Amino acid sequence: MIKLAMVRIDSALRGYRSAMLLQVHDELVFECPPGELDEVAEIVKREMEGVCELKVPLLVDTGSGDNWRDAK
Repeated sequence: MIKLAMVRIDSALRGYRSAMLLQVHDELVFECPPGELDEVAEIVKREMEGVCELKVPLLVDTGSGDNWRDAK
């Protein structure tokens, strides 16, 4: 599921300056200019939650920070 979400997010982010940097288990790390942060977070959440239909909902939390540790 994460790989399919990554492909969809990559396509959705064409035209943005933001970039997907890293995948760790079920997390994706992006580098994003401050002006794109809210819009990119919305795109990522939408694509990850809608990647497939399950009996239980897929819930995605987003966070931001100057580094991965602070992005909670």
